[in-house]
Amino acid sequence: MIFQKKKKAVPQSYQPVLEAAEVLELFSRMTMHQQTALLRLISRNLVIELDDDVFMGYEFEYNVDKAVILATPTDTVPDD
Repeated sequence: MIFQKKKKAVPQSYQPVLEAAEVLELFSRMTMHQQTALLRLISRNLVIELDDDVFMGYEFEYNVDKAVILATPTDTVPDD
């Protein structure tokens, strides 16, 4: 079977969506550093309202500090 066609990988968008239990099980096995990396990805779609200010999630740096993930504002250039 030399000339057998390779099976094409199904694009990610066509693969079945994970169920909630599968997501929770995967998350529970992640290290803090992996969770932080995931949070960085999710933060692109995150809006944070504090008092009268609105921040985008990507305006923060996410780092592991002992047993928690610490979000600190990044140094951004102020609007003139």
